[in-house]
Amino acid sequence: MYVKDNMIPGPITIKADQSVSEAVDLMSENKLHRLPVIDDQGKLIGLVTESVISRNTPNSASSLSVFELNYLLNKLKISDIMIKDVITIGKDALLEEAATVLRKYDIGCLPVIEEDNRLIGIITHNDIFTAFIDLLGYNHNGMRYVISISEDKPGILEDITRIFKEEGVSISNLAVYNNTRGIEVVVIARGYDDITQKLKDAGYNVTSTMKLHQKY
Repeated sequence: MYVKDNMIPGPITIKADQSVSEAVDLMSENKLHRLPVIDDQGKLIGLVTESVISRNTPNSASSLSVFELNYLLNKLKISDIMIKDVITIGKDALLEEAATVLRKYDIGCLPVIEEDNRLIGIITHNDIFTAFIDLLGYNHNGMRYVISISEDKPGILEDITRIFKEEGVSISNLAVYNNTRGIEVVVIARGYDDITQKLKDAGYNVTSTMKLHQKY
């Protein structure tokens, strides 16, 4: 899975000479938490976020009136407060790399740029979550099986998928986990034909079977 397949292309942006008031309005109207800052050539030069705005403007508990607050927000420019050293990523990077960078730097988004620093998209932690959920098939209709593997050896996945094939059940998602319980194979199959007994008859320990329904 690649960043380019999960990013938000052509994100809403702002210019450095625009006011903080305009940024606040853009975020509010579009339910955004951050705005990439670009120059006239569409190249990324900064990033402004809700937290950055909050740190650099008076809050509602200050002694300033609404008119004074609005005046300050209109006078303050994006260039005065924006993050200039922005962590970015390329469109052909793996989604796993994007997730690792987000976690490493404890940030909520990564602007996606071309080699010339031209902004082409943005990917957020919510986009990563969505891709993760889709990869595991949790939001699909069908049956979810968790199969505990006591001994890892070549051919196990081939044998498990053979059982599904022989029963005429299509697999939509498959994942393998190594955790404190050992090795677990999670299979999402289309339809609601329960082949738990067939798997058990073949010697597999099915620890969980669940019907999934599309939720979002």
